[in-house]
Amino acid sequence: MAEEPELDLLLAGTVFFDIVFTGLPHEPRPGQEVWTEGMGSCPGGIANLAVAASRLGLRTALASGFGDDVYAEWLWGVLRDQERVDLRYSQRHHGEHTPVTVALSYEDDRAFVTHGHAWPTSAGEMLAELPRTRAVLVDVGDEAVRAETWWRHAAAAGALVFATAGWDPDQQWDGRILDEIRGCHAFIPNAVEAMGYTRTSSVDEALVALSERVPLAIVTRGRDGVSGIDTTTGERADVPAVPVPVIDTTGAGDVFAAAVVLGTLRGWPLKKRLAFAALCSALAVTQVGGSLAAPGWGDVADWWREHKDPADGDAAAREVADRYGFLTDCLRGVETPKVRRAEATIAKFSDAG
Repeated sequence: MAEEPELDLLLAGTVFFDIVFTGLPHEPRPGQEVWTEGMGSCPGGIANLAVAASRLGLRTALASGFGDDVYAEWLWGVLRDQERVDLRYSQRHHGEHTPVTVALSYEDDRAFVTHGHAWPTSAGEMLAELPRTRAVLVDVGDEAVRAETWWRHAAAAGALVFATAGWDPDQQWDGRILDEIRGCHAFIPNAVEAMGYTRTSSVDEALVALSERVPLAIVTRGRDGVSGIDTTTGERADVPAVPVPVIDTTGAGDVFAAAVVLGTLRGWPLKKRLAFAALCSALAVTQVGGSLAAPGWGDVADWWREHKDPADGDAAAREVADRYGFLTDCLRGVETPKVRRAEATIAKFSDAG
């Protein structure tokens, strides 16, 4: 009998110290000081995904470089001790400083200011002794990631590879991405990315084209919801978005991907996976910051308590409640106090346990 993998999800990438400002009245101009309505500080970059997965209960390990400055000390402590992310494959580097990103979140868009550098040790070197894991998630749009082989070795050992491609600022949509995802279990682009890479003119056409390359193809469509095809089960599903007030979209895609990994590892039907992922990403955008806003099961429980019994005559609310009726079984035994996510800094306590 094969030994059970010690991890559910293995990740590698760069951790940033994120500072997020929301509610800017206008773009900053030279010589002016702009006051914002909200802010958050938290681990960013690949940490958005690691925290999102860990808060949903996935046994998550991260291979990343860390400096020896104060930011690095704080990031290491938050990720390892508070968010329960396994850092045994990460490395500390003497004399190196932490990459920093400042995100300016406007009503419909974001701008970033980033400073950082490459670490002296690659992900492949940190993962020379590859742990057994049920899944990995990689950004195949990143040339450095494509050059790494650790995730392909993980796939050969039985791990499911979930791939994203990231935004192409030049919108050239390198067709080689479609070759890179062969051998992956899932590919999760947004609608523009999906149509760009497949050279198609509709989400449906793009989805079908992607499903010919990976067993699980999922295309996110923002306010229009999400669509997916799982060729391993023969399922096709379309799920509407969950209407919420949007404060900050940082990390919403990471939260969505983490929820898809969870649902897939649990063997959920496709429509249930997509609905759960859509809900988790919707909850994330109602708070500030990527990892800071990632919901745990207690946040899901809070939302379900507020929405499972809609007022009579509210057809839209009734439809949402019916769509998420499966949460009653998912949340059986979940007892957590209300609201775990802090408003300005990473939550001091989370419900990840």
